[in-house]
Amino acid sequence: MGSGRPLIPAPPRRRQGGGTPPIDARAVFAAIVYVLTTGCAWRHLPPGFGVSRATAHRRFQAWTAAGLWRRLHVAALDQLGTQGLIDWSRATADAAYVRAKKGGRSTDPSPVDRGKPGSKIHALSERGGLPLSVGVSTANTHDSRCLESLVQAIPAVRSRRGPRRRHPDKLHADKGYDYPHLRRMLRQRGIRPRIARRGIESANRLGRHRWVIERTFAWFTGHRRLTIRYERDPGLYCAFVTLAAALTCHKRYLKLTT
Repeated sequence: MGSGRPLIPAPPRRRQGGGTPPIDARAVFAAIVYVLTTGCAWRHLPPGFGVSRATAHRRFQAWTAAGLWRRLHVAALDQLGTQGLIDWSRATADAAYVRAKKGGRSTDPSPVDRGKPGSKIHALSERGGLPLSVGVSTANTHDSRCLESLVQAIPAVRSRRGPRRRHPDKLHADKGYDYPHLRRMLRQRGIRPRIARRGIESANRLGRHRWVIERTFAWFTGHRRLTIRYERDPGLYCAFVTLAAALTCHKRYLKLTT
């Protein structure tokens, strides 16, 4: 995947010609990753990148609108898939709360943070914790309401042999996802539901698999921009989450193949 340059859309050309040459896309990409990783404000972007804060933020918005981060995530998953490094035998889904420092759309009072505005990051990961799909919702959104969209968002990933794959064999989730319509939805897609049943199964049984999704969120919190939501636009915050998923998959690929 490298810097993602082959996937980055070319800047629009001026019909009349002339003008200042566009900043190198690799430098802009590096600056965006720096903001994601360190959690710094755009105005604190170091000058060493050779990119102004306005250019970096404007390019981030443009690339978000162009769907770049989703394509990077799919490319990183394809890297892993072609090497047989994605374990489709089991997947796990869950959500994590984040405080929204400046409020904005897709935020509401959190029931777990004294009513302060917040959002949730939703993730679905394969057996090793690699994120297959992610999403963002308001803090009050019930986890179960986002499961179907997470499953639908799993891309068709290249395989070492055979056709592309997009469905795990089984999906584990806690009691918050224990609804008949979700079980039906999973079975219709060829996924065996392994959802804890309310009032029947203890949390200890799920704990054997819960570490997987906790590992995913631990990798996410290594990107400090995700620990608190500063973006008023939920699309931009989701862009950071998706970029973090792509980087997580790519770093895992490098670790497993070098």
